[in-house]
Amino acid sequence: MASFNKFYCFVQDVANALHDMKTGTAQVYKVYLTNTAPVAANTVYNAPADLAAGNGYTAGGNSVGTITGAQTTGTFKFVGATDPSWTASGGSIGPFQYAVLYNSTSSTKPLIGWWDYGTAITLTNGNTFIIDLDQTNGILTIT
Repeated sequence: MASFNKFYCFVQDVANALHDMKTGTAQVYKVYLTNTAPVAANTVYNAPADLAAGNGYTAGGNSVGTITGAQTTGTFKFVGATDPSWTASGGSIGPFQYAVLYNSTSSTKPLIGWWDYGTAITLTNGNTFIIDLDQTNGILTIT
């Protein structure tokens, strides 16, 4: 499983209230795919560049569903309800190596973090790629 890496801006964005991570908020968190390596200093959607739409991939990515955010003994856990997935249809999706989580509600679309899958992936027609958001441990924790 790919490990989650946070963008530097995420900590400041949380402090500046750009992300509402309470359970059931109206915030829409999405994941998009890219073959351009993220840099921890990236701050907004499409840097790194999103894949082009087509063959079952929608530019902007897929939602993580209704989020759950809760604190227990000083640790806050951010959990997405839906594992984003893409199925190639009518051709291939990719290549891509990274999946990027961002807040699509805010006008600036601030980045949160990314997963690195280690090598480029190309989904051929009929194949599906699923990001396991880990419903037990969450996407990320803040301590």
